[in-house]
Amino acid sequence: MNKKEKILLILRNTIDLQIQVLKDIKEALGESFAEVALLLSSCSGKIVITGVGKSAVIAQKMVATLNSTGSHASFLHGGDATHGDIGIIHPADVVILISKSGESEELKTILPLLKNQNILTIAIHSNPSSSIATMAAYSLYLPIIREADPHNLAPTTSSTAQMVVGDALAVALLELKGFSKDDFARVHPGGNLGRRLTMRVSDLYTDGKPRVNHNALLKDIIIEMTRHRLGATAVMKNNTVIGIITDGDLRRMLQKKSDLSQVVAMNIMSSSPRTTSSDTLIIDALGTMREFKISQLLIVDDTHYQGIIHLHDILKTGLV
Repeated sequence: MNKKEKILLILRNTIDLQIQVLKDIKEALGESFAEVALLLSSCSGKIVITGVGKSAVIAQKMVATLNSTGSHASFLHGGDATHGDIGIIHPADVVILISKSGESEELKTILPLLKNQNILTIAIHSNPSSSIATMAAYSLYLPIIREADPHNLAPTTSSTAQMVVGDALAVALLELKGFSKDDFARVHPGGNLGRRLTMRVSDLYTDGKPRVNHNALLKDIIIEMTRHRLGATAVMKNNTVIGIITDGDLRRMLQKKSDLSQVVAMNIMSSSPRTTSSDTLIIDALGTMREFKISQLLIVDDTHYQGIIHLHDILKTGLV
């Protein structure tokens, strides 16, 4: 076996071991997980998560995920907790302590203090007979076969297990609290994700409203479509949208008809066009275009024609 083959074998074995650990955790966690999720959902204070070493890194990730999904959470490093930072914990808070061995000295030191103050504690561990597991009010046991490294020392499978359970708790709380897409947008205003959740049709379409009357002649239709450069125009009758004419409609009509002198908009248009409202999310408007394989949507608010949004305009935003 050459070096590359050995490396690939390590890759596969590491992933296989991680998968097996997650399967074991899936079977091991039952009512205890549900109880913890319900407890956290009713917390009137904040969720404080603490750990040391790699568990502290996982705790920080859990805090970030919880805060981004509607749960108020704070990180407390186990080492700093014994040097004054434990003061961030208030009586209404719930504290989650993460330790694979369950014997982290820093966490063992602060647990009695929390217990004396009647602060609810939850231990996430891989040793059911450990100090932390027995002292905490609630316990989530994560069975770990072994770590992925050959010496069974480096936190690998154990940190994966902790992170996955943290994600599962965040998703459970999201559901229990009814955290909506609008709520998600409120706490993710920046970047591409924020724009996907907040950018609406009204933010994108221009004031130009290509429109022709239902009896407009071909020349007038082409002039209107060319002037606005959206590849389409709305067809109106009594100030109501009754159809749409696209570049494709024009091409198909030209293939069928030789005498164009009497052609009017009603002869060319597609009736019952797909429409959207100005307050529709851009990403939802794009979904409609994909579903019906079209490049334009007419924007109509309460029967009032507002304009056209084109696929190219959406692509320019970089949302997709």
